[in-house]
Amino acid sequence: MALFVIASCQLMVVLDITIVNIALPHIQRDLDFSTTGLSWVVNAYTLTFGGLLLLGGRAGDILGRRRVFIFGVLLFVLASLLGGLAQNSGQLLAARALQGVGGAIASPTSLALISTTFREGPERNRAFGVFAAVSAGGGAIGLLAGGVLVEWLNWRWVLFVNVPIGLLIAFATPRWIKESERHPGRFDFTGALMSTAGMVLLVYGFIRAGQDGWRDPLTLASFAVAVVVLVGFVMVERRSRQPITPLHMFADRNRAGTYGIMLFLAAALFGMFFFLTLFVQNVLGFSPLRAGLAFLPVSAVIAIGAGLASRFLPVYGPKPFMVGGGLLAAAGLGWLTLTDVHSTYAGSVLGPMLVFSLGMGMEFVSLTLMALSNVPVQETGAASGLLNATQQVGGSLGLSILVTMYGTASRNEAEKQVPRFLEQATPAERLQFQRTGELPAPWGAEVLTSGVSAAFVTAAVFAGLAALVAVVAIQVRPSDLERLQGGGAGAPPG
Repeated sequence: MALFVIASCQLMVVLDITIVNIALPHIQRDLDFSTTGLSWVVNAYTLTFGGLLLLGGRAGDILGRRRVFIFGVLLFVLASLLGGLAQNSGQLLAARALQGVGGAIASPTSLALISTTFREGPERNRAFGVFAAVSAGGGAIGLLAGGVLVEWLNWRWVLFVNVPIGLLIAFATPRWIKESERHPGRFDFTGALMSTAGMVLLVYGFIRAGQDGWRDPLTLASFAVAVVVLVGFVMVERRSRQPITPLHMFADRNRAGTYGIMLFLAAALFGMFFFLTLFVQNVLGFSPLRAGLAFLPVSAVIAIGAGLASRFLPVYGPKPFMVGGGLLAAAGLGWLTLTDVHSTYAGSVLGPMLVFSLGMGMEFVSLTLMALSNVPVQETGAASGLLNATQQVGGSLGLSILVTMYGTASRNEAEKQVPRFLEQATPAERLQFQRTGELPAPWGAEVLTSGVSAAFVTAAVFAGLAALVAVVAIQVRPSDLERLQGGGAGAPPG
């Protein structure tokens, strides 16, 4: 039951990244977002989530993980309610950012609770397998749930649905989860604010480059200030007695490699869900419900990959699954670059999506185990927070880069399609185009497909880089295999 409660929270937090994706076309029409601006509905959540995860993990170590876990869940519930009630784009983005704060408090604490609830060995391996499957497969489940809610109700319910689920989790937690030992310390608020501000500026720079070009003064200024803030963040962390980012975590070669792999994989994963959701609805013409059902096989195959990895990790170690998973993900994304306006779901989308999903299932279990291997009990919150932070920051940064690639490619294609449209358009269609700037089908589908294909090329490169990091950085020692088999001197649950 403790694992069920923890996994339910992680599912709610991860699911919220993609449950909104399926509603994006409806949110865009209802609240007047541009296609590139629409990515902020995702990034407002993932940036605050990723930027404050380390602070959330540290809070659990100092104040008690169960207490912090409940607070994070309740804050997430409040933000979801406010987001569902939003009447304009600003209100929605503010609510999404507050959701990210709640998720940043609850998520690393939930992973740390697994480390301190289950003993190292097969028991913890299985628990991590469930957690990793939920983390990776929750995205596809979110798309299905979002499709059902948008189809039967409206887009606001993709946010409202978190309210009853979160309240049930908060109610069940005191009954099934014991409070952890509290470790004295202080909070590094300066580090938390600097890391979040630096990433927001970096992501904004990429998104603005996609809209206004790389020579735009504000684009260049965003990049420059982001570099200054992030360099300052590293300097602050090096001098801090209790930093929010324990830099000694990177001294372990395997753990540093794990964080690098997660950074690249998250960039590929977020991009796949974001652009494929737009493609199946706007080009293939799927309804929200049908689009959600189209992603359902992703969860099943991720669970299969996670199950295989959990079973054979003690025998072969994590490296083969890290390398193989990255290569499978890259192959699936490379296959998706072949989609065009004449593609079908069965012929062009399902196959590559399943290949990608198998690789991601293998990766997430391996990465979770390796990131928390050899970590002292009092630092499990920080270690799990750092893993989650690299996932969310990688996802936000990667999505912003992919949006930039999408924007450049779609602008180039639009230059070809606009004259063709104007030759054949009716006066009413021309008036609509002048008002919205959006080309109707089939010209608009050509523009969207060209941009999506370019984004998938970059996503495939990210996945390939993840496999390369695994080959170069990961070294599995005999002691690592011994711990995975339950024979090491693992720290007892605390």
